[in-house]
Amino acid sequence: MSSPWTPLWIAWAVAAAMMAAGWQWQRRRQNAGIVDVLWATGLAGTAVWLAWTGDGSVLHRALLALLGGAWGLRLAGHLWHRVRHESEDGRYRALREHWQGSQLKFFVFFQAQALLIVLFALPFLAVSRATAGSPWWPALGAAVWLACVAGESLADRQLARFRADPAQRGRTCREGLWRYSRHPNYFFEWLHWFAYVLLAVGSPWWGLAWLGPVLMYVFLRYLSGVPFTEQQALRTRGEDYADYQRTTPMLFPWFPKTNDRSPS
Repeated sequence: MSSPWTPLWIAWAVAAAMMAAGWQWQRRRQNAGIVDVLWATGLAGTAVWLAWTGDGSVLHRALLALLGGAWGLRLAGHLWHRVRHESEDGRYRALREHWQGSQLKFFVFFQAQALLIVLFALPFLAVSRATAGSPWWPALGAAVWLACVAGESLADRQLARFRADPAQRGRTCREGLWRYSRHPNYFFEWLHWFAYVLLAVGSPWWGLAWLGPVLMYVFLRYLSGVPFTEQQALRTRGEDYADYQRTTPMLFPWFPKTNDRSPS
């Protein structure tokens, strides 16, 4: 395709249609968690699409399709398991109550996620235009991707195992990676976007690759990730989660503090 923006316009149109279908799905089932599944699926498909339409080297485009597609599909599969087997996430229940069930607001919300697919696909566009150069940058990018996706998968499994234990109901997971960070899954998700910065070295669009880690940090830290998750955790787990906040780093893993509060 002559213009590098044409594939993104097509990706947006497909994402908008997909999110409209997802909005209908949540309308029938009263479960807006499907939006996260579709967001991850849309990014996986966009990575493959941009790899196919890009004019960069075969190596860079092959890695983009493989790594971007695998990351998105893994995340989508993990989220779909939760949407299928659990009730609506507390964050979306709170939104539903705040919006008083307004389906118009949910439709706008779903369509905003379609735009975010295009925004977060800009690093993929940069990779799809990278030319052949030193093989060390793609190798390093693939290594970062592998380490981060493995870390996020491990954190997801540890939390799923904890939540599946009826004896732990109402308690906060402090096992494995969750002992060192309140959001290790978010930490590895953010870190994984640096893989595309490394893969895009040599691309005339390399600056766009930095939007991945920058935007993901802003969204996770200040907008849709940590704030909503922690508000919901405080609503459902109260003092147990407040104690977790006092002793455990929020995002960047480190050793937990000793809680010196004396019992009341």
